[in-house]
Amino acid sequence: MDQSIIRNFCIIAHIDHGKSTLADRLIELTGTMRRDEIREQVMDSMELERERGITIKAKAIRLDYKTSDGKTYRLNLIDTPGHVDFSYEVSRTLAACEGAVLVIDASQGIQAQTLANVYLAMEHNMEIIPVLNKIDLPTAEIDRVTDEIESVLGYGQESVLLISAKTGLGVPQLLERIVQRIPPPGGNTDAPLRALIFDSRYDSYKGVIAYLRVIDGQISKGSKLRLIGQGTEMEVLEVGYFAPEPFPVQTLSAGDVGYIATGLKNVAECRVGDTVTSIFNGAREPLPGYRPAKSMVFAGIYPTEADDYQELRAAIDKLSLNDASLSYEPESSPLLGHGFRCGFLGLLHLDIVRERLEREFFLSLVVTAPGVSFIVTKTNGQTVTIVNPGELPLPHEIEKIEEPWVSISIITPSKFIGPLMELIMGCGGVHKRTEYLGHSKTPGELGQRVQLEYDMPLRSMLTTFYDQLKSRSQGYASMDYEFVGYREAKLVKLDVLVNGVPVDAFSRIVPPDRAHDIGEAIVSRLKEEIPRQLFQVPLQAAVGSHIVARANIPAKRKDVLAKCYGGDVTRKRKLLEKQKEGKKKLKQIGKVEVPKEAFMSVLKLNG
Repeated sequence: MDQSIIRNFCIIAHIDHGKSTLADRLIELTGTMRRDEIREQVMDSMELERERGITIKAKAIRLDYKTSDGKTYRLNLIDTPGHVDFSYEVSRTLAACEGAVLVIDASQGIQAQTLANVYLAMEHNMEIIPVLNKIDLPTAEIDRVTDEIESVLGYGQESVLLISAKTGLGVPQLLERIVQRIPPPGGNTDAPLRALIFDSRYDSYKGVIAYLRVIDGQISKGSKLRLIGQGTEMEVLEVGYFAPEPFPVQTLSAGDVGYIATGLKNVAECRVGDTVTSIFNGAREPLPGYRPAKSMVFAGIYPTEADDYQELRAAIDKLSLNDASLSYEPESSPLLGHGFRCGFLGLLHLDIVRERLEREFFLSLVVTAPGVSFIVTKTNGQTVTIVNPGELPLPHEIEKIEEPWVSISIITPSKFIGPLMELIMGCGGVHKRTEYLGHSKTPGELGQRVQLEYDMPLRSMLTTFYDQLKSRSQGYASMDYEFVGYREAKLVKLDVLVNGVPVDAFSRIVPPDRAHDIGEAIVSRLKEEIPRQLFQVPLQAAVGSHIVARANIPAKRKDVLAKCYGGDVTRKRKLLEKQKEGKKKLKQIGKVEVPKEAFMSVLKLNG
């Protein structure tokens, strides 16, 4: 295959700027699929992706494009997610491409994730083609946004293509520019095989399907291959590319993007980022891979019914085959029974995993309050990493606690700077810089757009921070964040006791000055959610042996005097005393069932 006619590129953008719709138009205009065959967002095959209108997994497709002079080019397109939680998918995709189409919404302009993706592409020395999408909308501000692109990203007006992915306006010109501007892949077909795995999934018939970009050499059906990083050996059962369904071929050569069926039974044996080579006369040096995804948020997942534990274990095992960024280990709780402590990339990732487990595997689940990992240095010099608040050592054993911090970048109209700064400072944010984007010729009623940069504890971003950000900016602000390391913090463990029994699922690690407020909020919410029992149930929030908040759920009271329509008062007193003794005894042996709604309700609390 002549490499000069191959172009490998991806589409990058902020969430909802039109990546998947543009992919649909490219598929249609190249004749890969007819318009009547194309459903909306053809690349988003997962039911959840189509429902929520977001891309979760990166997808690859091969397009054959004939130019006006009659020459046919092979375009390998990879569609990427836009949400910050799935930026690891973007970084893996960029390593497999020579160029990127940067899509910017003509009505919204540059957003936080736009900048993050541009910087990622620049790190990979990629050719970037800036595109202004949705120019057909009545709210499009073409002059303002092109001015912003020039001042922030440095691309002049003449290099920005104006398109509408929905109607197809300007998309033929984009195809021509992709062919002209994006360089063909390098690599030598006769050199020892080297191919980079950028994604994988599990197929019950063919084993692990590895998506890869061939850098040097060739892969054929029946080839005996080895992974340089892990040493795993395999025989290729099938070779092919996506169009958009898997299409088997005999060979993939240097410069091609496609897949191989490995027959392996575990995705862990075929790690994303590893280099594939031949067992005989193979390459010795691996390709530069990328760092494995690092879990940022942790939560416990338990089955509502204890008997469903084995089903949950099987479901998480299967899901992790398709989602390499999900980490998990077994744990147990006195109240919730056996479950798993899982690591996620962010709150959206947690929500997607929970919904996939419930929907695809028909499970009813309880998810505990999300938390982060802490590094604890003990007084004896030992260092431990804590992801479950229940594992925190006793206060006298702790020398210091360090928590993860993130650098956040928020882009917002200047009208909302005050409320947003107040929100971030209230969450422990440390200001780094404020920068005005573009020129203020026509700032509009919302004011000029501003980029705010802060460092803040990741713990503060969990639960309602993102909702607050959107509500205080009337939906105009966008946010991106990246992990910057661990910093020392003054923190304590807040326990929640229901009828004197600690409930691990409600435990949190919090700053001492907020323990009372958070404890008060939790017990108040639980008082509303837990049904009344035949005895009084105390709800307590405690730091060590010190109770910081308390509420009581009053007992249900049966009217034992209803049958007494007269007679001696001592008879009534005797009945009331008997009821009192019964309640006292019941309280000692009684168990309180905490409903699933209570866990969901506490999960939504800030702090």
